[in-house]
Amino acid sequence: MIRQYELVERVKEYDPDINENLLNRAYVFSMKAHGKQTRASGDPYFSHPLEVAGILTKMKMDCDTIITALLHDTIEDTIATYDQIEELFGQNVAKMVDGVTKLSELTYSSESAKQADNFRKFLLAMSHDIRILLVKLADRLHNMRTLSHIKNKDKCIRIARETLDIYAPLAERIGMQEVKEELEALAFPYVYPEAYESILKRMNQIYANTEDIKDSVIAELERLLKEAGIEAEVLGREKKLYSIWRKMTYRHVSLDDQADIIAFRIIVDDAETCYRALGVVHQKWSAIPGLIKDYISMPKPNGYQSIHTAVLGPKKKRIEIQIRSSKMDDIAEKGVAAHWLYKQHGSNKEGEQYKWLKDLLEIMEHAESPDEFLEHTKLAMYQNQVFCFTPKGKLVNLPLGSTVVDFAYAVHSDVGDSCVGGKVNGNPVQLKTQLVNGDQVEILRSKAQQPSPNWLSFVITGKAKAAIRRFISNKKRHEYQELGKTLLERAFKLEERDFNNKVVELCLKKLNFQSVAEVYELVGKGELSDRKVLETIYPGIKLNNNYPQMPAKMIGSLKDRKSGDHSIPIKGLTPGLSVHMSDCCHPIKGDRIVGIVTRGRGIMVHTIDCEALDVYSDSPETWLDLSWVSSEDDNNIFVSRIEILLEHLPGALAAVLTVIAQEKGNITNIKFIERTPELFKVSLDVEVRDTKHLTSIIAALRVNERVSSVERTFG
Repeated sequence: MIRQYELVERVKEYDPDINENLLNRAYVFSMKAHGKQTRASGDPYFSHPLEVAGILTKMKMDCDTIITALLHDTIEDTIATYDQIEELFGQNVAKMVDGVTKLSELTYSSESAKQADNFRKFLLAMSHDIRILLVKLADRLHNMRTLSHIKNKDKCIRIARETLDIYAPLAERIGMQEVKEELEALAFPYVYPEAYESILKRMNQIYANTEDIKDSVIAELERLLKEAGIEAEVLGREKKLYSIWRKMTYRHVSLDDQADIIAFRIIVDDAETCYRALGVVHQKWSAIPGLIKDYISMPKPNGYQSIHTAVLGPKKKRIEIQIRSSKMDDIAEKGVAAHWLYKQHGSNKEGEQYKWLKDLLEIMEHAESPDEFLEHTKLAMYQNQVFCFTPKGKLVNLPLGSTVVDFAYAVHSDVGDSCVGGKVNGNPVQLKTQLVNGDQVEILRSKAQQPSPNWLSFVITGKAKAAIRRFISNKKRHEYQELGKTLLERAFKLEERDFNNKVVELCLKKLNFQSVAEVYELVGKGELSDRKVLETIYPGIKLNNNYPQMPAKMIGSLKDRKSGDHSIPIKGLTPGLSVHMSDCCHPIKGDRIVGIVTRGRGIMVHTIDCEALDVYSDSPETWLDLSWVSSEDDNNIFVSRIEILLEHLPGALAAVLTVIAQEKGNITNIKFIERTPELFKVSLDVEVRDTKHLTSIIAALRVNERVSSVERTFG
């Protein structure tokens, strides 16, 4: 265990002006606060905060950070309070300690909720002071180093998995490569024990056969650089097991194809010399195309800079070589901690470097559930990068596999919400087009555009997914409220009662609701009936007796007229959100339709002839008289089903498909129903605008010489 004077001396080595009295006071305060508490290993509990402080001294962190490390568990695990710490050590330290402390006193509904809530607090605190993350990472690092002392294996696996999912990616995001790699190395055997043992065994065999190559490559590089007049330090390193496993699992790169299993690092004085050293290496060994990466001119989001190249080295072995300056190496290994040494040079880049943190905070603010929040934050933190440019030359970092829509949201949420298309390197492309390194991307926008639920099938960034889901959720809520208001207005009209917001407010207290909007939303969802609202506002009311006869009367009348006096227009309601077109009858615009209010889903729309309506004959209160409303800006597409009887001749089906394409229809599904030597019957699902559009397609098919018959079908 580090002694008090040893800790002070460690800090004084890199910061002679530290407040020794404050540091000594923190040491004594923490030791007394933890008292006789012990860890799973049997060691005094105080040894843990002391080791965390020791880890941070190796990063050369400032005095406040070291004090925070000593005190980081006092609020959670002892009788010490925030006010005490603020009084003794100042507001800055107190806020940092509070930022690291877990919210263990709360009751959580699930483990994911607990993890998400801890992480929420973590991000908020980090946004004010990144040093809180450094303390937390050091805390997790020491806990992982001593994880073997915990006897509960399930708990060990849970902690290790959390380390891989959250803490290692966070360390990577702020450029702390050493910490990230050690966290992964410590967690890997717990989470994936079989994979760990298998890769360890294979790598031991590889390293046993390549040790002579490693030594010869280092000697050869040192000779070549010296002859070129370049002063350099050459190091060899072994690839980390977890990194190998990730490449094999997620990028499908076999172990034999990984060029960086044998890796070397050349450290020189400055950036200019890095490029000279690259030339020396490529003159000696042939570069492998596609594996040269220049992170000096295009740094990673965490500030990492280096040149990576892969070459065919001695005995035609693939080897990776990294070339960087000594400052770049320091930042590559220590990340944000190293910026404390170079902060007078790095302050201008800090805002851009931590843009990812702002994105995570935006995701956190709008996520609707703990699972969604954790999903998006993991996506945002843990992935390989592609580097693209705006038309003005601004660099945008994105995860591998990102699309035009991901790029748009990375630029700004408003750009993403309004994007209608994109140009990559000057060429028009689809929104789902995946981007590659060096692409210049121009986003085409329209004020009339809105995010589409379909975008969720191809976007991959957490920010894009969260923004699209947020828009859909808000739109769905708005539509439910509008629908609920319409349903209540109709119900009040049937009962010859005045309807307005003030009247609806009368039921809030009795039904335990917060607002009129909440009432409208629940009525629109079908979770609260209009009858219940009426009965609550007007106790003892005798509701309209037309309800029990409504289905029969409605069907009889709707078949004979174009629209009812009390019909509800579905203009502005989005199919798939608050209204759903039933699969049993595939209603399309222009059909006579009725709606069934379904709990939790809103309205299920059926054609008036749909046989499925018989099921609801005993629930008249769920029936609605619906009507379509024409609008110039209505661009909804509907799916209708048709059956075609064709001659069994070559080219017959092709002729049908051509006719549908010429009539601007789009086929979404084909099913062969019957075959005979002379004829065959096929069922097609076709996207159309309305009944008029469908009628024109059917008419065009009927005049085709290959078509014997064509009919619209249901079900």
